[in-house]
Amino acid sequence: MNNKIILLVLIGAGVASFYFFDMQQYLSFESLKANRERLNVVYHENPIIFMSGFIGIYFLIVALSLPGATVLTLTAGAIFGSVLGTFLVNAGATLGATVAFLSARFIFRDWVENKFNDKLVFINNGISDNPISYLLFLRLVPLFPFFLVNLVLGVTQVRLSIYFLSTMIGIMPGSFVYANAGSNLARINTISDIASPEIFGAFILLGIFALIPAFYRRYK
Repeated sequence: MNNKIILLVLIGAGVASFYFFDMQQYLSFESLKANRERLNVVYHENPIIFMSGFIGIYFLIVALSLPGATVLTLTAGAIFGSVLGTFLVNAGATLGATVAFLSARFIFRDWVENKFNDKLVFINNGISDNPISYLLFLRLVPLFPFFLVNLVLGVTQVRLSIYFLSTMIGIMPGSFVYANAGSNLARINTISDIASPEIFGAFILLGIFALIPAFYRRYK
């Protein structure tokens, strides 16, 4: 069987299992608030296993482009604290995003290049000028769905090393904001309480700051 078909079947099976067994119910804000104490107990009994399992779950959620990453980030802050939680989230999210990126590149790149080659040339030229600046902008500004950026960049010519580094750095501020909010879980009633206009504006400013090298090069 073709390797691409095998990979598609595995991804499809993972996504189908997630919805068939209704795993999303465990990745809800309500579930986190109800089970925080129990999770704390399990964590303190087996810290290494619990942290490894958390990274693994986060990795699978991101790699399969499934919903639940926001609640998992809050969980990291609630259980591990804002600093360690940010580190663990960053590890799982970066690895998962890299797998999603490589899957899209392996499965869809040839088809997309054949069908949209003229448009991809324009995109690839833009990214090749200042790839880190553009990728940091995409990661910092919360206007672009995380999973969509992973898949779209997979069909471009951006290098894996640059993608990995930009993702690891670019998601850190957002991860810290949500992990820090999770460490103060009792004060939060809904997830929307976290995304204030001030925080949203700060991310946009960070994204614009990341584009300064690209603007400067274009000006020159």
